[in-house]
Amino acid sequence: MIYSGDDIKRLIPQRYPFMMVDTLEERDGKSAAATLEVRQDNYFMLPDQTMAETGLIEHIAQSCSALAGSLALSPESSAPPVGIIGEVKHFACHRRPRLGERLDTVVSFDMTFGNVTLATGHTSVGDDPVAEVKLKIFMK
Repeated sequence: MIYSGDDIKRLIPQRYPFMMVDTLEERDGKSAAATLEVRQDNYFMLPDQTMAETGLIEHIAQSCSALAGSLALSPESSAPPVGIIGEVKHFACHRRPRLGERLDTVVSFDMTFGNVTLATGHTSVGDDPVAEVKLKIFMK
């Protein structure tokens, strides 16, 4: 299923100006593809019209949150699950994305035990790698 627009608000707790996911396409029960257009009003924009590295981590984390939200979505759920980044490992930023570029991100849940999920994210612009990271996320 593909989520976009207001549907994303059902999946993640963040709101403007901190929403960092435009679309989510669930691939299977453990992975998804997400997108984000880098816009001028993005909270993580720098004066040189690029996105800060912390914005890439936040985008990947919110992509994980959207995947968790899509997996938890049910007719009776009124709020998306809340996750907290517990650890960032092996972050590599190959370049900062520029204004107007579309980030294509693939996230996967590697392992879940209790309320802790280990996740991996890879972001690119077209075929150009931008960043990758491993996250430990605590879900409420």
